[in-house]
Amino acid sequence: MAQKKSRLWLTIGAVSLLAIGLAYAFWPSPVLVEIGEAEQQNMTVTIDEEAKTRVRDTYVVSAPIAGRLLRVNVKPGDAVEGGISTIARMLPIHPSALDIRTREQARAAVSAAEAALRVARADLNKVMAEKELADIEIERTRTLYEKGTIAKVVLDRAEGAWRTANASLDTAKAEISLREAELANARARLISFGEQSPQGTTVVQDQQAISLTAPVSGRILRVMQESEITLSAGTPILEIGNISTDLEIVAELLSTDAVQVSEGDRVMITNWGGSYPLTGRVERIEPWGFTKFSALGVEEQRVKVIISFIDPLERRKSLGHGYRLETQIIIWEGKKVLAIPSSAIFREKGGWAVFTVEDGRARMRIVEVGRTNGTRAQILGGIRAGEKIILYPGPSIVDGTLVKRREIN
Repeated sequence: MAQKKSRLWLTIGAVSLLAIGLAYAFWPSPVLVEIGEAEQQNMTVTIDEEAKTRVRDTYVVSAPIAGRLLRVNVKPGDAVEGGISTIARMLPIHPSALDIRTREQARAAVSAAEAALRVARADLNKVMAEKELADIEIERTRTLYEKGTIAKVVLDRAEGAWRTANASLDTAKAEISLREAELANARARLISFGEQSPQGTTVVQDQQAISLTAPVSGRILRVMQESEITLSAGTPILEIGNISTDLEIVAELLSTDAVQVSEGDRVMITNWGGSYPLTGRVERIEPWGFTKFSALGVEEQRVKVIISFIDPLERRKSLGHGYRLETQIIIWEGKKVLAIPSSAIFREKGGWAVFTVEDGRARMRIVEVGRTNGTRAQILGGIRAGEKIILYPGPSIVDGTLVKRREIN
């Protein structure tokens, strides 16, 4: 009888131990989660985009005529004064090279012009002789007329011949000037590429050079043509701008972001190279959008937004034209709004929901979400300030799940 009781107690003990082990093995353990808190805080919503600086009004100095540009001595960054500073000099363009036939034709033209000049000089000598004879004749005729020896008509004829001789002399002199000009023109046609004119010296070239002055005061932004070169009219030489008073920022926003921006919005400027952020203001939103491909080859529709600086020049004096920076355009600001981390909210039946922590268990709460900025979300209703919420809720968490804060080292 005693042996039967012992066996019974052993059986009961074994069953009890087995039950305790099974209960311990299958007892639900809390899920480790990260826990945050709903807080009242200031919140801003921004549109972030890379941008670059530019001078609003740049002036491109171009060649006013076709000619030879002498070496440009100004360098990017040099200060110039409008209407005073000489920024470039140009000489007349070189004549083209002559082929054999053209050169021989030009030489023949020179010979013909020289012969015509000799003929004109011979005619001048003839007219001068006639003029001397007319002078003698007019003096003799006047003397005889004063003595009453000849009639008045003879004197009139002598004076007419004298005036004709004077006119012929003037004509002969003008003919010589004409022939000399024709000879000079014919000789000029012989001037070819690489040949100097009769006055071709460096000093004369410097005197003949056309000086180009700066159209405005500012700094040289870039020099497109530095070496001596022959240019056609209208070829750009250099660019001038005023980076101290005329610098602005151009940000190319996605069109879906640009419609949320308004003129006058405040802008935070970061990653420009300084140790402190700068401030700006949206000055203009261009109405024309353009297509641009992203680094991944995705076609995007972009809109240019122009931003002006608010900070004084001393805080940004190291910035220049075409510098890279990052902009944060503030499109909404809230003071003391209820906000939670964006990682806590998730979609539930077409709305938004969060898991709160109540007595060690997760409780699903439907919330009304307002503005989001990527890291924080504004809560308009559903929870109160100070309530604990679960961050990054996974699929293992449902309403009523035991949870425990994960300790983060």
